[in-house]
Amino acid sequence: MENRRAIVSVIGKDQVGIIAKVTQVLASKEINVLDISQTILEEFFTMMMIIDVSDNEQLDDIRHKLQTVGDEMGLKINLQLEDVFQAMHRI
Repeated sequence: MENRRAIVSVIGKDQVGIIAKVTQVLASKEINVLDISQTILEEFFTMMMIIDVSDNEQLDDIRHKLQTVGDEMGLKINLQLEDVFQAMHRI
């Protein structure tokens, strides 16, 4: 199967457990995190992850589970395939 990557972005008020809960969703679907960058700007948490979704056809289910985590924690969590993300952010 061809190599497919996706971007996960997380934004919200900083709190304990954000990274743990997001990566728990990904691990439950056997999704590997290829790269991760996170920072805290004053009290706001931001994170971008590149994940490998080559062997995963359940992106809608993953989006739903991430949305549930986001709703529970008051976060905005987005998952987009890399090619869609690149097209949307092309100058």
